[in-house]
Amino acid sequence: MARPYWKGYLKLSLVTCPVAMSPATSEAEKVRFHTINKETGNRVVSQYIDSVTGKPVKEENEAKGYARGENDYVILTDDDLDAVALDTVRTIDIEKFVPADSIEWVYLDTPHYLVPNDQVGNEAFAVIRDAMKADKVVGVSKLVIGRRERAVILEPRDEGIVLWTLRFGDEVRPEENYFEDIEDEADPDLVPLVQKLIKQKTERWSPDMVSDPIQESLLKLIADKKKALRSPKKPAKAKGQAAAPSNVVNIMDALRKSVASEMKTKRSG
Repeated sequence: MARPYWKGYLKLSLVTCPVAMSPATSEAEKVRFHTINKETGNRVVSQYIDSVTGKPVKEENEAKGYARGENDYVILTDDDLDAVALDTVRTIDIEKFVPADSIEWVYLDTPHYLVPNDQVGNEAFAVIRDAMKADKVVGVSKLVIGRRERAVILEPRDEGIVLWTLRFGDEVRPEENYFEDIEDEADPDLVPLVQKLIKQKTERWSPDMVSDPIQESLLKLIADKKKALRSPKKPAKAKGQAAAPSNVVNIMDALRKSVASEMKTKRSG
């Protein structure tokens, strides 16, 4: 289980409880690469270089700079930035509630698990969670993450709460710009065939449906490289190039064949 990377308080009016937040997703298992010097086999490291002197900058001399003109910056240190810290750095104050189904998925950014941080706060946490469940609402609040104040929602789930950071409004592109030229209605004779196809392909959700074949291929490639038992064989030359398939199809015939194929697969399975 991942360690909490944020601890603070969940607040609703006069009700407050200590909470801890952990990321709900992880990329720790993904294959990661370092940049290597092919000639020496040594790892390449990066560092900040002064754009004028060309010399490396020591970590203690690094600071944030706000440009107010060409080569003219207002320098802000970590102490300066800490001085403007908001209450949302340590408190998730639920400001309002909205129906759970009213937030479009495109605004959801990153999920986090929110849990009570001690036994004393368990009851207050459970009351807020269960009240949101009963009314089918999510809480709306703000939270500072990485020196940025983010809008967040709190969604009750099982015994805990999932905190979602939200994308800002100007980060979401209007769908009308992309969908306006698509036909409003499909051919009514084709819809039932697609419905049959959907029914035959419908299964219960499983995380196995979203495995990463590229990741698996990379792991196999790395394992093969480690063994290095023999040099890789050159790929065989293709005897001839197959003709490109035609893009012109009869959609009714294609759908009927698809339905028949799925039914045959179901029977033989």
